[in-house]
Amino acid sequence: MGFVYLDHNATTPLDPRAREAMLPWLGELHGNPSSIHRFGQAARNAMEEARDRVAALIGARPPEVIFTASGTEANNMVMFDAARRAGGRGHLVISSIEHPSIRQAATRLEEARPEGNFEVTRVSPGTDGVVSASEVVTALRPDTRLVCLMLANNELGTLQPVAEVAAACRERGIPVLCDAVQAVGKIPVDIRELGVDYLVLGGHKFHGPLGAAALWVRKGTEISGLLIGGSQERRRRASTENVPAIVGLGAVAEAAASEIGERRAFLASLRDRFEAELPRRVPDAILHCASSPRLPNTSHVAFPGVEGEALLIRLDLAGFAVSTGSACSSGSVEPSRTLLAIGLSVEEALSSLRVSFGMTNRPEEVDRFLDRLAHEVAELRRLLPALPPWPPLPVQGEGEIPELAGRGRPSPGDGRGDGGEGPATAAGAPRTLSPEKVR
Repeated sequence: MGFVYLDHNATTPLDPRAREAMLPWLGELHGNPSSIHRFGQAARNAMEEARDRVAALIGARPPEVIFTASGTEANNMVMFDAARRAGGRGHLVISSIEHPSIRQAATRLEEARPEGNFEVTRVSPGTDGVVSASEVVTALRPDTRLVCLMLANNELGTLQPVAEVAAACRERGIPVLCDAVQAVGKIPVDIRELGVDYLVLGGHKFHGPLGAAALWVRKGTEISGLLIGGSQERRRRASTENVPAIVGLGAVAEAAASEIGERRAFLASLRDRFEAELPRRVPDAILHCASSPRLPNTSHVAFPGVEGEALLIRLDLAGFAVSTGSACSSGSVEPSRTLLAIGLSVEEALSSLRVSFGMTNRPEEVDRFLDRLAHEVAELRRLLPALPPWPPLPVQGEGEIPELAGRGRPSPGDGRGDGGEGPATAAGAPRTLSPEKVR
């Protein structure tokens, strides 16, 4: 019946339209965009056409778009440039649920200060997975050099109040970096409505190729390249451009711009089908942040008494690909910092799965997955003992979480799970974690 891929927040299959656009640049067409001759100029024209399409997708002007190799590179580029311009001194505000490319860059800026020159304030979300805009604003100081707030969280799918935070920061002259990698191509994203100064997107999250991403920089905002050694991208990002990948990014940007409404509705229909039927198949499943504003394709679910990593492996063997959390943390034995940040216990944070649907999925695949999921959860509960309680772990900062191996777990791994004790719920209904925010 075929393998079913349900991990689209990690990466997505390539859109055939992107493949078709890329193939000539992987064969008969070639050229360095910096070259003056016709081969180089053909490559330059193809790249600039892609830039036009990416800009149109987010409501920007083409000269404001910088091509990078990844969202991680773009995030690092903005953060380290902001620190350099501040002379290595100042204050940074980030949410505690940012992508590791922001969290770990912030930690490096903290640790690189011999006399304590750069300070970082991390704002945690509520139990609903949403960071409070007022708490971010309260954290601002006269020496704040940058605020980082993602648009959509990669694990929970929750949407963050970026526009509200950006408006408050603009009044104070503080730039805002928005990591929109998980949002672009799934929901409408317009830089004019968000009001941020930097926005990052990545092609492979919405059916484009790996190795092609973009950083939008507001007109009039200065930025120096993280990479040096060339004049590419208007001297803002040295390195010969990856023309095939950029052309593919342009193709999926054009497709997303014309289809965004239909995509949003289709993805939401798959997610809602899954979440509506889940209580009947697994009555005590816990839907995280189900009442929060979310991406249309993402469900985060806990299964009390089940090891998330073991469940993932059994589902994989049965032909279904899901995730226990952020792909960038794969291989870690630590519980998800994001899940701890919203107040989950370690047991619950190690007993969950992220299911992220994509445009290639079909309703009948959702039904097949539900059948198999219920079977595997029941089997694991029959075969494995209940998870032992663990002490609470630190959430703030990026310091090492105490080693979690050797505690009798059947298969430590990525550590992005869920399960454990929580408030009682009505029989037959999944417990949801989206009550009033607890600060």
